[in-house]
Amino acid sequence: MPSHTSTVPPTIRAASEWAWRLLAIAAALVATAYLLGFVSEAVIPVVVATLLAALLDPVKRALGRRLKPAAAAGVTVLGTMAAIGLLLFLIGSQITGGFSEMAGQVGQGLDQIRTWIRDTLHISDSQFATYLEEAKQALSSSEGLRGSLTKAGLGATHVLAGTFISLFALFFFLYEGDRIWSWVVRLFPTAARERVASSGEVAWGQLTAFTRATLLVALVDAAGITLVALILRVPFALAIGALVFLGAFIPIVGALMSGLVAVLIALVAHGPIVALLMLAGVIAVQQLESHVLQPFLLGRAVSVHPLAVVLAITAGVVVAGIVGALVAVPVAAVLNGVFKHLHGASVAEAAVGPSGELPPLDPAVREAAAELDAESHRAAVTERIELDGPNGSNGPNDSA
Repeated sequence: MPSHTSTVPPTIRAASEWAWRLLAIAAALVATAYLLGFVSEAVIPVVVATLLAALLDPVKRALGRRLKPAAAAGVTVLGTMAAIGLLLFLIGSQITGGFSEMAGQVGQGLDQIRTWIRDTLHISDSQFATYLEEAKQALSSSEGLRGSLTKAGLGATHVLAGTFISLFALFFFLYEGDRIWSWVVRLFPTAARERVASSGEVAWGQLTAFTRATLLVALVDAAGITLVALILRVPFALAIGALVFLGAFIPIVGALMSGLVAVLIALVAHGPIVALLMLAGVIAVQQLESHVLQPFLLGRAVSVHPLAVVLAITAGVVVAGIVGALVAVPVAAVLNGVFKHLHGASVAEAAVGPSGELPPLDPAVREAAAELDAESHRAAVTERIELDGPNGSNGPNDSA
């Protein structure tokens, strides 16, 4: 029978095969994200607990040298709760203590803003009052605002429940993390367990490096912006620093967005000049983070391109909001590290072969190697003759 020859070019055939495979992978990812959305109240606390476990694992190991594993994990969790509670207490006490001073500064700041708008945009006081009243009416009559407030009450309940789940999971991740991971590895086929276990070690290393570096970057961002706020006498400087510290866990954009809160407070309290100086300080701290801290602290441990960071954060916000922005970069770093690890293992296995021995050399490579050996031998003989010289011994016949 005559053989049928395909009229489809090989390039088009390869592209179509790649296309349906990519579509299948994308469909699996979308389906997984859709299903996880139904149990987000449980998934999100576990993800947060994983990040905290990667950050606090060195503390737990240090305590484990003097305490039992359960006690070390418990002390680590309780110490974390105490640190977060102290941070919130300091923020609340500063806001409460400086509220009366802030109220007087707000009036002066609003007057400066109104004067600046009137002189710059040529808007009269009556027009400014009209625009302000229309904005108040729009906010008060907004159904979306009422719905948002209703959802906020429900969301507060979910946050409280998620906090307890996260702390509970954090304790067991610190206490029995190795046993939990061993159980997960045993769920895979025997042939794949070695790769899964090694990939888990790489992923944990990437996650640990990311959380440690992000913690140091967050501390520097918070200290820098707080220092600028104190120099400019912006109200609630310590509270602003705490907000920047929490926001800095979202790389690149987190500290910038939280720093804009300081700019708004400076605008209301001291007017546009101080607000511009505060904005310049925030941008300077961001430049220090982007060009010095991130490359120096992360280095090659978590080699994720800044463009990939921005795209990952954008995708995380679209998929899961604030939580998605928080976990987007760690997930990207873990996937990048695991992919490189698995690709390197595949290349090594292909080079070694299934028998564990190196494959035979290509004949051309073997011939080139033989020629190099011959040239090396001739060069060695020539050098020996030159060293012996014309009067040198040429063998046993010279003595006869």
